[in-house]
Amino acid sequence: MYQGLINKYREFLPVSDKTPVITLNEGNTPLIKAENLAKKIGLNCEIYLKYEGLNPTGSFKDRGMTMAVSKAKEDGSQAVICASTGNTSAAAAAYAAKAGMRAYVLIPDGYIALGKLSQAMMYGAEIIAIKGNFDEALEMVIEISKNYPITLVNSVNPFRIEGQKTGAFEIIEALGDAPDYHFIPVGNAGNITAYFKGYEEFYALKKSSHLPKMMGFEAEGAAAIVKGERIYKPETIATAIRIGNPASWKQAERARDLSKGIINYVTDDEIIYAYKLLASTEGIFAEPASCASVAGVIKAQKLGLIEENKKLVCILTGNGLKDPDSAIKYSQSEVKKTDAKLDEIIKVMKF
Repeated sequence: MYQGLINKYREFLPVSDKTPVITLNEGNTPLIKAENLAKKIGLNCEIYLKYEGLNPTGSFKDRGMTMAVSKAKEDGSQAVICASTGNTSAAAAAYAAKAGMRAYVLIPDGYIALGKLSQAMMYGAEIIAIKGNFDEALEMVIEISKNYPITLVNSVNPFRIEGQKTGAFEIIEALGDAPDYHFIPVGNAGNITAYFKGYEEFYALKKSSHLPKMMGFEAEGAAAIVKGERIYKPETIATAIRIGNPASWKQAERARDLSKGIINYVTDDEIIYAYKLLASTEGIFAEPASCASVAGVIKAQKLGLIEENKKLVCILTGNGLKDPDSAIKYSQSEVKKTDAKLDEIIKVMKF
């Protein structure tokens, strides 16, 4: 039986027999071939979707959190803390609950999707909403963790990156080699850093024949790396990547440069288009920020950056149920109401 990514990839992770494995059987997420999407956008390539929304708390954050919380437990820590736009708080709270530890999360007040907030609340985290943005919250939790007996579990924690790199291992194992292009949303930039680390490690072990081009996409209103400067008031409908000062900025640039890839941005309109297109063509419901990777494919195709007959992987970082308000708002679907009579229902169906 599958028992989580630490147990599966133990030889590639900084764990020992003394490490208590705190797992919810994360990882092992599907790599789904998106033939309808490729046809719809007219791209003569194989597109695969790594659906991280099927992790236990509904996002890729679980990969890093199993490592971060396991190592915190090994070190004798009794509490964890994070700043979050939502997904990190859900994962931290869930794994802390599993480990019998306390969890504290700082969130930007009014800027967190309800699906994510409800998770953190149910898992028992102590939630503190600040009148500020994610970047300010991160600065505060870093300071708190330096001065109090509490473990920071944001992606500045190196064990988070170690857990998240396993996504690259799974992709290589599923395809039999690395893809040619790897499209991924960029917010705090820990995930692009982690995936490239995973690709580098398996390439060094000759488990793949090449490194993929890392194609990272920020939201236009939070495109700090693209613009080369911190954005003090980032704005985008993609709340998960509404970050104006990425913690892994330099590491993301390294991944871009060594892989001969790019870091670009997509607009909110492009994200919403990809969000709806993905659901309607492939039957996959991902949260808006996830769809920055698909929007990135469409933009890169228009810019002539994708060679034909190649293999592309898009990371879908979180489940669409994380943000039901956006789904209802942007679907433009109408709920038709009628009497509980067969003839009335048929009339509404227009048969």
